[in-house]
Amino acid sequence: MTNPPAKILLVEDDLAIATTLRRVLADEGYETVTETTGDRGLVIATRGAFDIVITDLKLPGLSGLQLVRELHSSHPRLPILMMTAHGTTETAIEAIQGGAFDYIVKPFEISELLRLVKQAVTASRLMSEPVQLGDARATGDAIVGSSRAMQAIYKEIGRIAAKPVTVLIRGETGTGKELIARAIYQYSDRAGSPFVAINCAAIPETLLESELFGHERGAFTGAEARRIGRFEQASHGTIFLDEIGDMTPGTQVKLVRVLQERTLQRLGGKETIPVDVRVIAATHRDLEAAIQQNQFREDLYYRISVVVLTLPPLRERPEDIPALARFFLGKYAAEFKIPKPAIHADALSFLQAQPWPGNVRELENVIRKVLLQARGYTISADFVKAALAKAGHLPVTAEKSLDTYAEELLGAAQRGEISDAYAQLHETAERILIGQAIEKAHGNQAQAARWLGISRLTLREKLIHFGLHPGRESD
Repeated sequence: MTNPPAKILLVEDDLAIATTLRRVLADEGYETVTETTGDRGLVIATRGAFDIVITDLKLPGLSGLQLVRELHSSHPRLPILMMTAHGTTETAIEAIQGGAFDYIVKPFEISELLRLVKQAVTASRLMSEPVQLGDARATGDAIVGSSRAMQAIYKEIGRIAAKPVTVLIRGETGTGKELIARAIYQYSDRAGSPFVAINCAAIPETLLESELFGHERGAFTGAEARRIGRFEQASHGTIFLDEIGDMTPGTQVKLVRVLQERTLQRLGGKETIPVDVRVIAATHRDLEAAIQQNQFREDLYYRISVVVLTLPPLRERPEDIPALARFFLGKYAAEFKIPKPAIHADALSFLQAQPWPGNVRELENVIRKVLLQARGYTISADFVKAALAKAGHLPVTAEKSLDTYAEELLGAAQRGEISDAYAQLHETAERILIGQAIEKAHGNQAQAARWLGISRLTLREKLIHFGLHPGRESD
């Protein structure tokens, strides 16, 4: 785990249910404190440092609904999950409007509860863990870099954070768009209200509209109860729409209406619901080209791009790589509980010479692998080369020739540095072929799969494995 176990307060007066849930949560690595009354739950939640609160609706003394309202009033960034019976769904809706993060209807599947708990814990940490700007000595999340390009980004964050405008963050995959969005939120006047993040590319298009705007009971097959969407969850706060360029045309239409009218209608509903939410969006796609190809609405583009921040790829700011490398070494040395090793100047120079198609995220993964391989020894360029090869990335010195790369792998095997030269060469060649296919198909998975002679399912699994952007399922 990259973070200490999340701490959960469970308020449930049924001892059998409380015992079962506590055991299930413990199996998932969560630390759980239980209380049986709403009054006591409010006191403990107010005094303690919890990541989330799970509460039943019907409790002795202070009801679950009252607990939600009072706790949200004093701790608006603390996610609260409500458990309710089928007959009290309308009251659960009141709880959402009173500040609850989400609710689940009894009887429920444990897997569904754990899914909501994971969402809530992620949301809690996105809101509570500060993003430090430009400080390589930071111990938590940080945007590291003192280059001219990054200094301009810091100034822009300071200029726009407190202004009530939509922001579009542009940049290649792995450049840190979510960290920038969190920094804008944390420096804004909405920092005391919820921050809700949603990856538009990670949710099937049939579910994205419901996820964003909610749905009424019976709106579609499987909609057994009313569901509150992310926009309502983010009331008075900020919503971050990552990879907005992958949003389907139908959902784009609804989003335009929400941004224009500041109201929404749940899927299958007629009620008009006012929303007060700041929107920050991000994409790696060329939206202007998508507009020309009728894949992205021009009116939506102008709505979300009142302010545009463009993050530079890592290859355009190589002077920041030494600071980033040392930052990640410190971060993972603390996580793995091993001494932070020294790093040779030749290793830093080699890192600076790489193209880093995966940007900062790729560099972070390589540094983590280097740290494990070095086992406390000083990190040389050879350690970095071995980590790059194991990750399936061709270093610059090996990109020109597959023969040269094979020779380097065999040399590393002879020196005892690796024992899987065949697997590494095979994986590297596969990554290059699949990456080029999805690029030439302009992200169309169906087309790329036909060219490669594999199924779309296999292609999607490979894209995820190699950390490549999944693109679109079809034209």
